[in-house]
Amino acid sequence: MKNLPLLLSAGALAAMVAACGASFPPPNERLANAEAASRSARELGADRNPQAALHLKFAREQIDQAKALMADNDNKRADRVLQRANADAELSVMLAKEVTAKADADKAQERVKALKGGR
Repeated sequence: MKNLPLLLSAGALAAMVAACGASFPPPNERLANAEAASRSARELGADRNPQAALHLKFAREQIDQAKALMADNDNKRADRVLQRANADAELSVMLAKEVTAKADADKAQERVKALKGGR
């Protein structure tokens, strides 16, 4: 009987620790970052590059999935899904930039050839 208060205290402490560990804050900032990266990819013309468009599609699907998980209070899984969404969106941005950079480089080479031919 004299161990009862100790057991109750230990049980209450275990319940509080479990409750604190179970909650995970909504990943609002990660959601905003993934949406911003996705928007940037679209603005940079990711739709014109098949690989960039594919990764942009993955990012949009993952963002939608994360929003559904957040609505169900599964914030930890939503956070992981948003990490993938952000990675896909950033890859889409880089692929879109690559196309633009290649086009610019091709134009510069044509100008150099034109200048050399004009001598």
